[in-house]
Amino acid sequence: MTVSDLKLKLFQQIDSLEKDRLEELYGVFLNYLNGKKDMDDWNKLTEEQKNGIVAAIDEIDKGKGIPHSKVMANIRKKYTNA
Repeated sequence: MTVSDLKLKLFQQIDSLEKDRLEELYGVFLNYLNGKKDMDDWNKLTEEQKNGIVAAIDEIDKGKGIPHSKVMANIRKKYTNA
């Protein structure tokens, strides 16, 4: 398959997607394109920064985090009633 054939096949498949699936594919595509950049960014962090991120992820995985919705509700309450 040539590069042109591959591009045409991708375009045809993308063109036939419903809006929700197209948006989902767009997110996956952006994640794929940004993947190398993300690894470059990760590699620029110090060991202390990397360890902090890993520790935070571990805490969230253990249920020790605060859900986003609760944080946002607290912020809205704090700043809309000020």
